[in-house]
Amino acid sequence: MAIVVEHEKRRFEILQRALDVFTEEGYEDATFQKIADRCGITRTTLYLYFKNKREIFVWSIKQLTISVEKNLREMIESPGLTYADRLVRVMHAIIDRCTENRKLFNVILTYLLQAQKTGKDPDSRVKRRTIRLRHLLSQIIITGINAGEFRHVNVKQANEMLYGLIESTIYRIAILDHPEADDMKEAVALAVQSLVIHTSDEG
Repeated sequence: MAIVVEHEKRRFEILQRALDVFTEEGYEDATFQKIADRCGITRTTLYLYFKNKREIFVWSIKQLTISVEKNLREMIESPGLTYADRLVRVMHAIIDRCTENRKLFNVILTYLLQAQKTGKDPDSRVKRRTIRLRHLLSQIIITGINAGEFRHVNVKQANEMLYGLIESTIYRIAILDHPEADDMKEAVALAVQSLVIHTSDEG
């Protein structure tokens, strides 16, 4: 059992350091050897954990998204907040993480474009990585509706509206190279307010 735990701990550390290599070097220039060097191990040892660079990259992104999702769930469960406040906080946290990892999104974009050139569908790959995030957003919307705070809206459409703002943020920071996303945060606040039942609505 201790061997398994140690193996998973080392694997986790490799993925963390590998993500730094991908961010600094780019997907193309990040080699198996560079990742091994950053981890202070040999290529042979690295092969005990991962079979190739692509597998390391995919698992690095998965580990990052799991960490983000854990933080978001903690926000959702914060007591004393309206569902509108929770939704805004979650969306702002996502936008902040996107901004913090702006170089990484450039790497991800390169990876997806390469996948597209080889005949693979980048859209399906993105959806697999973001399905739990979409579920979290829907969860807040549904709970807010059931609590009487949000209007009875089409949850799927509301989810698309919010997720579209996240995609716009990524486009701005990764493609247009905008350093900040304050305007997107304002757009989020406006979008969330469109879901809230106001006193005038009840009349």
